[in-house]
Amino acid sequence: MAVKTIAGKEVQVNEEGYMTNPAEWTREIAVEIAREEGIAELTPEHWKIIEFCREAASSSGAVPTLRAITSGSGVSTKDLFALFPKGPAKKVARIAGLGKPEGCV
Repeated sequence: MAVKTIAGKEVQVNEEGYMTNPAEWTREIAVEIAREEGIAELTPEHWKIIEFCREAASSSGAVPTLRAITSGSGVSTKDLFALFPKGPAKKVARIAGLGKPEGCV
């Protein structure tokens, strides 16, 4: 495990840059990671998905997959790709301070 400073806070990350302790996550960290991922601003629609993923991971112990995000949040796959281009499940998991989703494509 490595330590990375994000938004002025030291957090544990794995070799792919995903946070390994969701409790270290803050909204400020999410904003900075989003910028790294090419998302200049997190809109209320972004936050809806981020918060859904954090709640789902907290209750199930697993990072939600693309299908789980679309069915659970009510956001279409097309809209999810518009909000989080090029790999939305991975991007939203990283921004939400979660690990890489299992079986994501």
